[in-house]
Amino acid sequence: MATANNVLYSPYGAFELKSKYQRNLVTAILSVVALVAAILVVVWLIGVMTAEDMTNIPEVRIKTIAELGPPPTLVKKPPQVQIQQTQIAAPKIGIPKPVADEEVSDAEDVTIASRDELAEIQAPDIQANADDQKIVVDINEDEYLPKPDEFVPVEVLPEMIHYEKPEYPRLAKQAGLTGTVWVKVLVDKDGSVRQAMVGKSSGTQALDDAAVAAASKNKFKPGIQNGRPVACWATYRVDFSIDTGQ
Repeated sequence: MATANNVLYSPYGAFELKSKYQRNLVTAILSVVALVAAILVVVWLIGVMTAEDMTNIPEVRIKTIAELGPPPTLVKKPPQVQIQQTQIAAPKIGIPKPVADEEVSDAEDVTIASRDELAEIQAPDIQANADDQKIVVDINEDEYLPKPDEFVPVEVLPEMIHYEKPEYPRLAKQAGLTGTVWVKVLVDKDGSVRQAMVGKSSGTQALDDAAVAAASKNKFKPGIQNGRPVACWATYRVDFSIDTGQ
């Protein structure tokens, strides 16, 4: 029969494992030490082999600062693209003359005037010919007027010097309608308005029509291109307000 003392001091838990834990701890420590030692030996061997390879590199001795050379630039330059230049033969001197088909020659000695030589050729006088006969230049002027969507490069834009105040439509004024109309006009070489159209509507047809109707009476300084007046399009705004009456 078990007594109270036997129950109090009886073994409990994994007694078999507790009796061997010291031996297991020593085994684990020795294993870790052996692994670390193996890693250190491998690293040392790699360092020795690398040092032997470094001894074969030729040594360059620099005795002065001038031998260092200029420092590398910090600015990244774009890569240079090699473009092959096309070899173009220089034109031969001369002006081609029309001949009959049977007289056409396949010879390669035909001469053509260069650009500089053509520039030296004097243009004929359009005022009168050798017989003092008057020459009339019949050129349609509309061919030289740009289209509304055509870009005309000018050095000086057209400048309005006379503004014709549009007439406020009576019905629109009585109804209290206001707005801003952007009018697009074609200014001729003499500064007159050749054509007018609505560039941006005010939203009221009566105001748009009044602004376009008065546009033809405006006067401009023409646009200048290469020191000469040219025809080009210009845009200006027209404000219709009840307070100002326009």
